[in-house]
Amino acid sequence: MGTHTRVMGIVNVTPDSFSHDGCLASTATQKQSRISTKNFTAKAISQALKMVAAGADILDIGGESTRPGARAVSAKEETTRVIPIMRALVKKIKIPISVDTYKASVAQAALDTGASIVNNIKGVPAEKRLLKIVKNYDAAIVLMHMRGNPRTMQKNIHYHNLISEIITSLRNSIEICLEIGIKSDKIIIDPGIGFGKTAQQNLEILNRLNEFAVLKCPILVGTSRKSFIGKVLDNEVHERLLGTIASVCSSIHTGAHIVRVHDVKEIKEAARITDAILNQKILTL
Repeated sequence: MGTHTRVMGIVNVTPDSFSHDGCLASTATQKQSRISTKNFTAKAISQALKMVAAGADILDIGGESTRPGARAVSAKEETTRVIPIMRALVKKIKIPISVDTYKASVAQAALDTGASIVNNIKGVPAEKRLLKIVKNYDAAIVLMHMRGNPRTMQKNIHYHNLISEIITSLRNSIEICLEIGIKSDKIIIDPGIGFGKTAQQNLEILNRLNEFAVLKCPILVGTSRKSFIGKVLDNEVHERLLGTIASVCSSIHTGAHIVRVHDVKEIKEAARITDAILNQKILTL
């Protein structure tokens, strides 16, 4: 990964993102204003280009909310949301584009369009069809730890040994990827902050993040605006930027290679200072 932390900007093309930054209006609002596909596509593209200008190293585009309790959307709907945006962006930007999906057909459509990373929240029990598609396109894959799905994940949060169990699950998933033929340097791991974990467990993962180095894969961490920050600070979602910055700097210090965030400009600056301190030199990007 080199010596500087990669910042992945989040582009949510959803009406129900927990962070209230989705580029789609709610269903009711869509009916009232008859929002067109063209309008929400333009909004998402504008948001993405601002992130690139602010220094994003990767864009992660998702068409289904994965907040706790979220309902799944069809592959057709998800494809309709994300592909027009990717098609426009690949002509305008040079940084890698990631598709935030666990559906094989959506991943294939995104890779066909020009995406080069599949960010799969169901990384541990990922379906082999999706993994074969990743292998065939020589794409990278993010394997995230989560129990169940967004609707059920917070009902199964008991662990006998939190870090050991997450590492074991991720190792199993890595081995499946390797067996299918995905190259080891194309695999990224994500411990799944906020996905089937309590606030206390999230803090423990961040405190012990360096233990995931045993898996010998780049580590992605997504803490941006999440509820554990709100619980620590007693802040609402829109008030969690400073808490996010603190969690990102801590994550970099303990081994994160990629940080997935909403506020690219602020996080990019914090990451650059953290990298400079850890490397004891000013890095040229």
